[in-house]
Amino acid sequence: MIRYRPRMSSRPDPADLPGVAGATGRYREWAPPAALRGGFGQLWRSDLPMGHSGEVAVLPDGCVDILWRDGRLFVVGPDVVAAHPQLTPGAQVLGARFQPGAARAWLGLPLSEIVGTAVELDAVLGVRARHMAARLNAVGDAEVRQQLFARELAGVAGNGNGNGTADAAAAQVFAQVRAGHGDLAGVSTALKMSTRSLRRLCHAQFGYGPKMLERILRLQRLLAMARARPGDGLAGLAADVGYADQSHLSREVRALAGIGAAQLCAQWRS
Repeated sequence: MIRYRPRMSSRPDPADLPGVAGATGRYREWAPPAALRGGFGQLWRSDLPMGHSGEVAVLPDGCVDILWRDGRLFVVGPDVVAAHPQLTPGAQVLGARFQPGAARAWLGLPLSEIVGTAVELDAVLGVRARHMAARLNAVGDAEVRQQLFARELAGVAGNGNGNGTADAAAAQVFAQVRAGHGDLAGVSTALKMSTRSLRRLCHAQFGYGPKMLERILRLQRLLAMARARPGDGLAGLAADVGYADQSHLSREVRALAGIGAAQLCAQWRS
């Protein structure tokens, strides 16, 4: 198990900032094949430039991924702050992102047990994961490996993992919070669920409570809006995303991403 530690510096030198995952190198997403759609929402691939070395900041997004990197397969649990894995120059990373509410059943454990960690996939799936990693590592061509990754995951699903759909209540909670309609009382009322039951559901399906999920998905709304509206300043983004004001936005971004809001938006828009 690998636990990623957040950066501790409150005001890093901009020259020392890590590249943000999804805005560093080449990043692509595509729909999974039919055999995986019950459990996975996207497949993705990230290729770092040969000149990049050191950390990449992976921002929390409320999701869980299976990924291949450095010849190893991992389950990457939900994060509450940016993770900073060390990647080699030119590294290729392949990923499969679970549908909201699907990871718990597929993995067979509450997500609260893997918050902020990357767990070797063979600790969950055993010999099947080791065989899958060996077959991926035997392929030298990046495009062929990308296609094989999807086929191997589909084969694992066919052997008893990922055949079900996402938990309906968890998926509804995620959708409401992501859309900005996710205050605790409102979600509880909409689902006819007590606040205690909602918290229990969120810890099992997302790794943490609904308030943390709300903070993380608000950050993701900020990123989406910053990229869609490149001319907007932080004050306008704060009002439209759902922060109380620009100061609130700045505090939240630094707490979750580890860097300033202006620096994050500049990277994300570049």
